[in-house]
Amino acid sequence: MTPRRVLVLNAGSTSLKFGMFEVAEDRCELLFAGQVEGQDLESAARAMAPWPAPEIVGHRIVHGGAGVRDHCLIEGGVMADLEAAKALAPLHVPPALAAIRFIEERHPGIPQVACIDTAFHAHMPRVAKTYPLPEGVRAGGVVRYGFHGLSCESIVQQLGDGIPERLIIAHLGGGCSVTAVRAGRSVDTTMGLTPSGGLMMATRAGDLDPGVLFYLMRARGLDADALEDLIDRRSGLLGVGGSADMRVLRGEPHMRLAIEMFVASVAKAIAAMMASLGGADLLVFTGGVGEHDAATREAVGQMLSWAGIGEIRVLPSGEDEEIARHAWRLAKDR
Repeated sequence: MTPRRVLVLNAGSTSLKFGMFEVAEDRCELLFAGQVEGQDLESAARAMAPWPAPEIVGHRIVHGGAGVRDHCLIEGGVMADLEAAKALAPLHVPPALAAIRFIEERHPGIPQVACIDTAFHAHMPRVAKTYPLPEGVRAGGVVRYGFHGLSCESIVQQLGDGIPERLIIAHLGGGCSVTAVRAGRSVDTTMGLTPSGGLMMATRAGDLDPGVLFYLMRARGLDADALEDLIDRRSGLLGVGGSADMRVLRGEPHMRLAIEMFVASVAKAIAAMMASLGGADLLVFTGGVGEHDAATREAVGQMLSWAGIGEIRVLPSGEDEEIARHAWRLAKDR
């Protein structure tokens, strides 16, 4: 089958990454890549101007809500469903939708594919995805969705036939999550309804006693926007240590508490995922911190020295390659 050029757009809350891949059934080759700060689509377009025109475009969509739980062509009512998901990931979904519209204007008719970061977790068992809330609340889509699914898919892809029965993936970057994988399928994960939950992260608090939020609303007068700013942008490593950069924190002894809290958060999450799997044959670290911060990996390993984890490895997170493969698979005949 003739290879197709697939443009991958990964619109984050603070930057836009883009890459052109040549994709066929048996290969996925990166041709060019770049990044611009913010969500400046015009700057990205200028940077991509010397490249050949794409034949397919794949987008990373952090949250598809209850309406879009799998990777899909962007057609029919998909955009309306993605619009409805903006409230669940307001930092990530709006810039992704802007990128979709930008491509439609610049390249009308080109097939576009939504690659959903929650898709890998869509079939978790009910015990893992159900919140202890009344049925009427849960019926509105209030469930554990899980995130970093494209990163997890890339780890499964890299392991191939060598994937063990009980795998734990620790994706540690600006956002962090730990996922339990049994025979290649997600069975539990730390993030929940939104990317705000789970582990302590660079600027996100992760899981909190809900009473903290009630207190801040009643005693401090914080509304939803102020709470979101506090919990997502001013907490985590930044809130405790004064910096979201692990390298800066390591250079300042008085910031040690932030690192110790982060390490403990990761180790406890891995132990929880071991409970879901009945142990672990392999633990994979990935993401910016997971791949490049050996001191954090060592500290987590020391806290889990009792656990009998079969093997620990470091693998790169290949989200963009996964997006390129999914986009090709869904749109190759268009």
